[in-house]
Amino acid sequence: MACGSCGTKPGGCKSNGGCSTGSCNRMNVHDWLNNLPIADVESSCKVLEVSFKQGSRKEFYRNTSSHYFEKGDFVTVEGVGGFDVGEVSLSGELVRLQLKKRGVDEFSQEMKKVLRPSTDRDIESFHISKGREATIQARSREIAIELKLQMKLSEVEIQADGKKATFFYTADDRVDFREMIKMFAAEFKLKVEMRQIGIRQEAAKVGGIGSCGRELCCSTWLTEFKSVNTTAARYQNLSINQTKLSGQCGRLKCCLNYELDTYLDALQQFPDNADTIETAKGNAFLIKKDIFKNLMWYMIQGGSKHYPLTIQRVKEIKRLNAQGIRPEDLEPVDVTTGKPKTVEPTFVDVVGQISLQSLDKNDRRRRDEDRNARNQERRGNIEQRGANEKRNERPQQGAPREARPHQISQQQRGPQQPREGGNNNQRPPQAPRENRPNQPHQRPQQQQRGPQQPREGGNNHQRPQGPRHHQRPNQNRDRGPQPPREGGNKTEEKKD
Repeated sequence: MACGSCGTKPGGCKSNGGCSTGSCNRMNVHDWLNNLPIADVESSCKVLEVSFKQGSRKEFYRNTSSHYFEKGDFVTVEGVGGFDVGEVSLSGELVRLQLKKRGVDEFSQEMKKVLRPSTDRDIESFHISKGREATIQARSREIAIELKLQMKLSEVEIQADGKKATFFYTADDRVDFREMIKMFAAEFKLKVEMRQIGIRQEAAKVGGIGSCGRELCCSTWLTEFKSVNTTAARYQNLSINQTKLSGQCGRLKCCLNYELDTYLDALQQFPDNADTIETAKGNAFLIKKDIFKNLMWYMIQGGSKHYPLTIQRVKEIKRLNAQGIRPEDLEPVDVTTGKPKTVEPTFVDVVGQISLQSLDKNDRRRRDEDRNARNQERRGNIEQRGANEKRNERPQQGAPREARPHQISQQQRGPQQPREGGNNNQRPPQAPRENRPNQPHQRPQQQQRGPQQPREGGNNHQRPQGPRHHQRPNQNRDRGPQPPREGGNKTEEKKD
């Protein structure tokens, strides 16, 4: 059953150590010679291109068996003191073109062989070895730091049988790592091989995303690294900015060479030695060349305006300068487009013209609202406190009269005579405060009050006895026994 993401056979997807499609680390290679009929089977190519470490390393192996391998098959090949497992990246007649491109002899006796198709046991051993690479790489970097070696270990590749490990490193100078190899062999129990690579090869192994938004060319399809210099940027009218022209490896981007040949072909029709031309206003210096519009931009000395000139006009001015003539006008070309120009807003100084009254009104209204809210909250608290006090002053039913505070005994006050034709419930005039005898603040006793007589023709329903707290004493009931009233209750108010 093929893989759902890349279409390869089991063990060929990225999760199992490699993939032959562009979704993995290396871009897919289409074998366009695969369907061509072969006249002589014996003369067909017997060499396979096998990739390791998700395409970061590719080598050629001779297929001595009669088994036919397709792209994406896992094969077991010869290793150093054992075997290794790789993925077939190319087979058939297309391998001969790769051999010719890299200068490898197809019938070389030094070329290693393909042993067999990978079995389940080989694949299991391959996964176990690949699982150790991350741990060994981290520990190897710690050892390099302890030995204070000026080198960087970028990648570790372990053979499928677990007998050999290849350490790829980068360094600016020569490094003496003999002591480090002894420590590696003693701790990892492996045969150690150190291989130095360049900065660009390290970026290809690590991978990443370029400034164009695509995966790095060196980690997908680019196999040969050509030298890149700033001359390629000058031919393409690019600003010499080291930050923008450098890639993730710290060197100039390889893509600067991609369009260089096109620019060189287009620049052949531009005149040479036209960096400076003479005019009546002064010398004009070349700023840039536009190969798409065939224009050359100049700027007069002492000015800041750019003048686009055609190639024919520049050649004509150079011919006049050779005759000692300086033209009055450069006759620049109008390169304005038909699109309407957007008018940029001019700067207006409005300092002191902006009124803040609206902000002041908002602040004043907000302060008033806050003050009203606080007043309402304070008023509500006061009302709640008054209601609580009234609730506490309400008399309790069933309390004895002896519990009423500040009651005066009947013996101390003496009998009172009823008034004729008046309200008998009014208190008689009292003596001045200084003439009153000192009355002790004590609760009246039942014996001091004496028995009370029922009233005739009145309401004889007595209030139930019980303690009453926080209540002003009833003056009419503290006066002692009253004589019966004739004709009922005479306490009614007189009508006018």
